[in-house]
Amino acid sequence: MKWPDRKLNRLNGFDYSRDALYFVTSCVQDKACVFGEVVNEEIQLNKYGCIAEQQWNWLEKQYPYVVLHAFVVMPNHVHGIIEIVRELVGTGRDLSARRPDDETNTAAFTIQKIKSLSELIGVYKTTTSKLIRAAGLTDFAWQRSFHDHIIRSDKAYFRIKDYILSNPEKWPEDVFYQQV
Repeated sequence: MKWPDRKLNRLNGFDYSRDALYFVTSCVQDKACVFGEVVNEEIQLNKYGCIAEQQWNWLEKQYPYVVLHAFVVMPNHVHGIIEIVRELVGTGRDLSARRPDDETNTAAFTIQKIKSLSELIGVYKTTTSKLIRAAGLTDFAWQRSFHDHIIRSDKAYFRIKDYILSNPEKWPEDVFYQQV
């Protein structure tokens, strides 16, 4: 049996581990509203929404080449701007980074591969899912894949940042809300 061809979600030929700003959206499976609710144009996160927010911030702590910008957890999806900056850790030709081994507190170095955007979002979705299921929402799942957009100008950056930050006040008109 031949599986149907899947639409390619990423820009063909683009190296998604290279220095760039990326706008990312990921939805909960079936657009279920499990992260909280919008009240008076502000998002009120529940414990699952707090986990989604905590794990986004964890990415920047876990990966020294990740810089996080605007981010919002909505009832059934997240929007964020994530930046990959290789020079924050120094890279070699093999896209690996050398950094001090924090656990042993010695001068030893470990090699850390620069993850692509897909790998970073995969880690985010996996860790978030595990923690949300452990917190009691045992059937939690993200929708397959995610939407991304490479931000190529200051104008686009500020437009997208404003979109993300104003998302809660526009929730009643939001396409993600309307499809629930």
